[in-house]
Formats: sequence, structure tokens, C-alpha cells
Amino acid sequence: MKKLIVFAIALTAMACQQNKIGYVDSVKLMDEYQEKMDIEVKFKVKADAMTRKRDSISQAFQMELQAFQAKAEKMSQNSAQEEYGQLQQRGQFIGQQLQQEEQQLQQTSQSQMDTLVKKVKKEIKAYGKANGYTYILGGGDGGSVLYGEDANDLTDAILKILNDKYEN
Repeated sequence: MKKLIVFAIALTAMACQQNKIGYVDSVKLMDEYQEKMDIEVKFKVKADAMTRKRDSISQAFQMELQAFQAKAEKMSQNSAQEEYGQLQQRGQFIGQQLQQEEQQLQQTSQSQMDTLVKKVKKEIKAYGKANGYTYILGGGDGGSVLYGEDANDLTDAILKILNDKYEN
């Protein structure tokens, strides 16, 4: 009988202790977070500038190659081959430099986005602690919430906090 009473008390205590659960639409949160939008714009501007630079260098190199082809007809075969080899080497070197610059830009962009994601997760955690949540789940396209009541959707509240704290 004693065990039954202890079990009933434990069961009652567990029933009274409710977990507070909310969820965040991760996709919406990131899509509407102003700092993320600003980072994307900044890197798009840099990527566009990189594309213009690559196109400009490529066009100049093509013109130089055409000028060489016209000049090569009047040169000896050995001289033409030697100069063409030098042009090819220079073209490869320029291509490698441009590729390295593009990779550096991608790495910098990825690093900033990783930092941003950590910042968002930290803010979600702080919100959860401050508001007594046991769990805050991630929703959206890649999330784990298949259904949640709108009352448990914390996306807009956390988005407001993030955007209010962000200073351009």
C-alpha cells in the first residue's frame, strides 16, 4: 500500500510539472532578419564586382590573344609558339588569382553567416531561459516541427528582438 501511495504522489508531481514548449520557424526567422539581409546584400555587391572584374580581365585577355594571332602570322613558328606559351601561362595565372579571390569571398561570406547563425541560436536560448521554456524547437522547411499551434510560435517575438538589437 505504501508503494502505491508513493507512486500516486510521484505520478501527480510529474503531471503537475509541465514542459513549456515553443517553436521557431527557422527559415522565416533568417529570411526576415535584417542583419542577414544586409550581409547578403554586401556580399552580392562584392560578388557582382568580382564578376565585372573577371569579365573585364577576360575581355582584355581575349583582345590580347587576337592581337597575338594576327601578329603570329608574321613570326617564325618557334617565336610564335614561345610567345603563345607565355600567353597561356599568364592566362592560367590570372585565372588562378581570380579563382582564389572568389574562394576567399565565399569563405568570408560563409564565416559571417556561421557567426550569424550562432548569434541567432544564442538569442533563442536566452529567450527560452528568460521566458521559462523547457524546449524551443526549430520549424520551417528543414525543421522538426510538423505542426504547432500559433500560440507556441515564437518566431515573430525572437525576430523582433534580433532586429531591435541589430544596428546597421
